[in-house]
Amino acid sequence: MTAIAPESAEQAPAPPARPVGGGSSRLAHGDRGTTTIAHIVLVVWAVIVIGPMLWTLFSSFKTTNEIFSSPFGLPADWNFDNYVSAWTEHAIGTWFVNTVIVVGFALAGVMLLGAMCSYVLARYSFPGRRAIYYLMLAGLTFPPFLAIVPLFFVLDNIGLLNTLPGLIVTYIAFALPFTVFFLYAFFKTLPEELAEAAAIDGAGHWRTFFQVMLPMAIPGMASVAIFNFLGLWNQFLLPVALNTDRDNYVLSQGMASFVSQAGYAVDFGSMFAAVVITVVPVLIVYIVFQRQLQGSVSQGTMK
Repeated sequence: MTAIAPESAEQAPAPPARPVGGGSSRLAHGDRGTTTIAHIVLVVWAVIVIGPMLWTLFSSFKTTNEIFSSPFGLPADWNFDNYVSAWTEHAIGTWFVNTVIVVGFALAGVMLLGAMCSYVLARYSFPGRRAIYYLMLAGLTFPPFLAIVPLFFVLDNIGLLNTLPGLIVTYIAFALPFTVFFLYAFFKTLPEELAEAAAIDGAGHWRTFFQVMLPMAIPGMASVAIFNFLGLWNQFLLPVALNTDRDNYVLSQGMASFVSQAGYAVDFGSMFAAVVITVVPVLIVYIVFQRQLQGSVSQGTMK
């Protein structure tokens, strides 16, 4: 006798139905097409961005006559005469030092004050905390050119008009709202348990901030430092309106007056060399902090 399997026995599941009409192949073909278009757009955008930079770099090694006779050719003689002329004869060296001083002190001040302010607003509860935070955010919506006239008279009354300290204080004031806005959310995500553990070990508020919480915020600090550096280094409106002393010019002012001071006899080779001198520090800062910026972005996406 042969045993008959009961009807209630479990049957093997049927294999999943395969797509009909080559849907997967069409999907893969569409992905390849999208990738190809994206690569073409990126290549075109890279050429648009890198092309003018390379043209400026090559032109900085040419003479004025060579620039007009062969604007897109390579320099006949690779020398640094234009850079020496721009640094010494056209006062680019003085303006570069002024810019480094102003941006360096302003960046250090705004990062310290911004980190402390955003930490307190994010980690402590006290009356008026939300009002202070919203007032800081309101500073982001305030156009700088509306404050030029009041700033002019304020700096004049306190004796900081046409001085580098006046520019430093003004830069800090205008960069502080963005710094607080950026770091507020970053400090908000830091674990509270670490601060509690530091308090149990006897650490005060200052030690907890500088030795525990601030090192954990280094990726966010590096990111906002890059953004602030770019904005402060390329600042033009504030120094033009608040600093008319030629000895205290920054690079943005100096480059704007490069042609006007030469009259009709413009040394284009030195002018292109001055442009390269202005751009190189920005590239160096980005290369140095690039890993920190990428770490901040990836950490933010994971959270």
